[in-house]
Amino acid sequence: MRYSTEKELFVFFCFLFKYGAGVVYRLFLFFAFCIFLHGQEFDKNDILHAQKIIGIEFTDAERDSMLNDLKDQIKNYSVIRQMNLKNSVMPSLLFNPIPAGFKINTRPDAVSFSDYSAAKLPEDKNQLAWMTIGELAHLIKSKQITSVELTKFFIERLKKYDPVLHCVITLTEERAMKEAARADDEISSGIYKGLLHGIPYGVKDLLSTEDYKTTWGAEPYTGQMFGEDATVINRLEEAGAILTAKMTMGALAWGDVWFGGRTRNPWDTASGSSGSSAGSASSVAAGLLPFAIGTETYGSIVSPSTICGTTGLRPTYGRVSRYGAMALSWSMDKIGPITRGVEDLAIVFNAIYGQDDLDPTVYDYPFSYSPDADVKSIRVGYLKSDLEKNYPFKKYDSLVLMQLRDAGIELIPIELPEFPIGDISLMLSAEAAAAFDELTLSDRDDMLTRQIKNAWPNVFRSARFIPAVEYINASRARTILIQKMHEAVKDIDVYIAPSWQGRNLLLTNMTGHPSIVVPTGFSDSGTPVSITFCAGLFQEGQLLQFAKFWQDMNDHHKKHPEMFK
Repeated sequence: MRYSTEKELFVFFCFLFKYGAGVVYRLFLFFAFCIFLHGQEFDKNDILHAQKIIGIEFTDAERDSMLNDLKDQIKNYSVIRQMNLKNSVMPSLLFNPIPAGFKINTRPDAVSFSDYSAAKLPEDKNQLAWMTIGELAHLIKSKQITSVELTKFFIERLKKYDPVLHCVITLTEERAMKEAARADDEISSGIYKGLLHGIPYGVKDLLSTEDYKTTWGAEPYTGQMFGEDATVINRLEEAGAILTAKMTMGALAWGDVWFGGRTRNPWDTASGSSGSSAGSASSVAAGLLPFAIGTETYGSIVSPSTICGTTGLRPTYGRVSRYGAMALSWSMDKIGPITRGVEDLAIVFNAIYGQDDLDPTVYDYPFSYSPDADVKSIRVGYLKSDLEKNYPFKKYDSLVLMQLRDAGIELIPIELPEFPIGDISLMLSAEAAAAFDELTLSDRDDMLTRQIKNAWPNVFRSARFIPAVEYINASRARTILIQKMHEAVKDIDVYIAPSWQGRNLLLTNMTGHPSIVVPTGFSDSGTPVSITFCAGLFQEGQLLQFAKFWQDMNDHHKKHPEMFK
C-alpha cells in the first residue's frame, strides 16, 4: 500500500493512537510517526545523488540553498496528485504544428468520389467481404442488399474468425442491428446520407462508447465505462455508418499484446499484427469489416497497416477530433481510417475530419478530393538518401519509384532536416507518464501484461525523472524542427519515403504531417510490405489523389489472405 501524503499517514496513526490500548503502545506510535517524518526528509547529500540523474552539477553551497525550495515543490506535487486528474484532461499548453509563414488555399471543400453504379451483388456472398465501401454503398442504395443483411454478414465473419485473429474486444451486435434497421428505414423513406449509410465498421477500443465498455486494451480498465460516444463515432453515426465492433489494441496503445492475448496477422496467424491499431488492421485485412478506425502516436497506423497489407491514413495533427479518445501524448495523438483501398480512406476521412467544440486542438481547414484529379501537376519528392540505402523493403520501394517515373511523374530528390529527433521524443514519454500518472502512483501498473524493460510500466516510472525544464526545452527544440521541416518540403506537394527506414516516421509524427501507407507486394516470407506517401500539413486531398493514382496502377491491395476468402 502507498501513502501519497503525510496527511493520510497522520490520519492513520491517529486512528491507531485513539483505539490502541496502553500508554506504552501510544508512546511507541508517537515515536514511530516522528521517525517516519524524519525519514521523509532529505538533505543536500540526496541532491548530490539526484543531480547525476539530470546531468547537472551543483556546488555544496548551491545544494544547501535548494533544500527549502525542493521541499516546497514536493508539497506542490502532493496537492496536484490529490486532484486525481483524469486521462481526458488535457494540458493548458496546446501543441501547434503550424510553422511561421505557413499558408494554405482556403477555398471551400470540394469532394467527389468515383462512380460505383456498376456494382452488382455477387453470386458468392463471401465476396462481399472484399468489396469496397463505394461498391457496398451502391448495393445498399440500389436495394440489392439491406444494411441489416450486410451487418449480419460481417458480424458472422467477426464471430467466425476472431478466435483465430483475436482482433475483437467487444462485439457491439445489439447496437449494430438497431443502427442497421434504422439505416434501412431511412433509405426506404428516401433519406440517403451518402456512401457510409448502412456500412458496418469497427473502432480501436480507445474510443469511448455510450453503451459499451472502453478497455484501452489494458487489464486495469477492462470494465471501464464512459457513458458517451467519442466525436468520431458520433460523426460516423451521423453519416449512417454502423458500429459493429470495438477492436483490439496493444495495451495502452503499444504493440499487439492486450489483456486477451496477442492480435494476429491474417497473412501469418502464427505472428502478431503489430501495433497498436492491431485489431483495426487485422480485421480489415481479413475482410471482417469494410473499414476500421485506428490511431497513431508513433507508427500505430503505419506499422499494422504495413504488416497486415491494409491501406492506412494518418491525418495531419489537429485534423480529426480526439474527444472521447484515450490520451497517450496530447501533442502527438492522431485518429485515422484503415481500409483496403485509398478512395475508401477518402470516404471515411470526409466524414470524420473538421472542427469540434469539444476539442480545442482541431483546426478549420478545407478538404478537397476528386478521384479524377490530374496528379501530373503535383510536385513529387522522394527521400533520396533513405531510399538509396540497403534495407528490407528497398527492392519494392525502388519498383514504386520506377513505376511512377514510367507514368510520367518527375521525382524531385529531397532530404529531411538534420535534427536530433530521437532526443526530443522524450516528450512522448513524459506526456504518456502524465496521462497515466494515477496508474503508476496506485501501483496498478503491475497489472499490465507486459512488464519487460521496454514496456509502458517502466517508461512511465523512468519518465518521472524527466525535469520539467528539459521537457519544455525539448518542446522549444521541436518548434525549430517544425520550421526546418517547413523549409525542407515547401517546394513539393507530396513526397515518398520508406515506411520504416530512416527518420521519417518519427519526424513526421513530431511535426504533425499526414501520411498514407499502401501495400507494395509481399516479402519472401509471404507477408505484406509497404511504402509511405507524405504531404504538407492539411494536404490530405492531394495526398489521397496521388496515392490513388499509384494504387490504381497495381493490384497489391486486391490480394487477400487465403484462410479468410
